[in-house]
Amino acid sequence: MITVIEQAVQARLVATAPKVETVPVTLCYDRSDPFAVRMAFPALATLEGVEVSWTFARELLMSGVRHPAGCGDVRVRPYDGDRTTVEFHAPEGVAIVLMTTAELQRFLERTRELVPPGLEHRYLDMDHSLDELMRGSC
Repeated sequence: MITVIEQAVQARLVATAPKVETVPVTLCYDRSDPFAVRMAFPALATLEGVEVSWTFARELLMSGVRHPAGCGDVRVRPYDGDRTTVEFHAPEGVAIVLMTTAELQRFLERTRELVPPGLEHRYLDMDHSLDELMRGSC
């Protein structure tokens, strides 16, 4: 049984106009962390020269492809009929990527098949999560 979904997509990294770079991005969804999605950027697309991953709420991505969503470090909104903007806010600055909405929708549909929205709690391993929290508190 599949428990992890990974999907490679092309994203356009928006820099100072007119430079827009296309970079490969990996979207990941793991049933053991059912509320989250991860977006991984390769080293060539980061300031540090190492792969960087952002983890954020699946619901944020689901909402953001339809209407503006998010007010924190990650914000998602439709850009035009075919693309979606994902903004990442960090102390170093803001990264803005444009992604094809159809690719995001395909990824989200696959996550819905694996864990239907509203049923995420059924896939949480609370004992493991509490154990992880307790290890970090002392």
